[in-house]
Amino acid sequence: MPDLDTPAAVWVAADHELGEGPRWVDGRLVYTDILAGRLLEVPDPARPAARELLCLDVPLGAVAPVEGRPGHWIAAAGPGLALLGPDGRTEWLARPEEGGATAMRMNDGVCDPQGRFWAGSMAYDCTPGAGSLYRVDRDGSVHRVLTGLTIANGPAFSADGRVMYVADSAAGLILRCTLSGDGSLLDREEFARTGAACSPDGMTVDTEGRLWVAVWGGSAVHRYAPDGTLDATVRLPVPQPTSVCLPPSGGLLLVTTARIGLTGDAGWSGSVLAVPVDAAGTEAMAYRGA
Repeated sequence: MPDLDTPAAVWVAADHELGEGPRWVDGRLVYTDILAGRLLEVPDPARPAARELLCLDVPLGAVAPVEGRPGHWIAAAGPGLALLGPDGRTEWLARPEEGGATAMRMNDGVCDPQGRFWAGSMAYDCTPGAGSLYRVDRDGSVHRVLTGLTIANGPAFSADGRVMYVADSAAGLILRCTLSGDGSLLDREEFARTGAACSPDGMTVDTEGRLWVAVWGGSAVHRYAPDGTLDATVRLPVPQPTSVCLPPSGGLLLVTTARIGLTGDAGWSGSVLAVPVDAAGTEAMAYRGA
């Protein structure tokens, strides 16, 4: 298991409490600061600096672009799934985590190659087993696909959309799920474990089918071969990397990070880091809703 001997650097200097959900959209990085409800972009990768696109009055876990509607997003936000307009107008598709005995919020989310949006949930107090994974179909209907998760993270998809990786961060577990053409879950199996001292967080699949996973508490990004073998580790100078993005042009790994829970000098935590790597990803898949 070699380390990728490439030092990280600050790409966007920031103090985000919980930076997350980095996606490459129309030639720029888009990401969130979850608990602040902020959607941010880096419009010029040659001179990286973040600017705010939207700010909601609820936590904003992750977004995906809506096909054919520039400036519109589908979002995992607050207790549910919503469509967001350029002015921040929110059209709720469903709020399945609202009103329960346990206070819940949505977490990470992404679209699959078929244009459906998937997002996970978690309890604010990390109640074991309270989280779920949801799928938003192209007709706007919302379906609970997995239950019994504690902190649902990811997911990430193979190029054909038939394999989905999803993490239960609190369990240190990454699942590999096989999907039918309509997005139904056919089976699931353990793909990898990070160990008890650290947690798999946001993830992405590169153009060679390898899974890159931010490891919260591990100061690292893990790269897994398609058979689940941990084949490389990227060491980072921050304790809480949250998610990863591989731009389509290749050669760069972008990592969001968090300052939440840290005291004293948190160093680069809260910034977006960049690491030279020999890998490439794809543009973020769009939601192809009616």
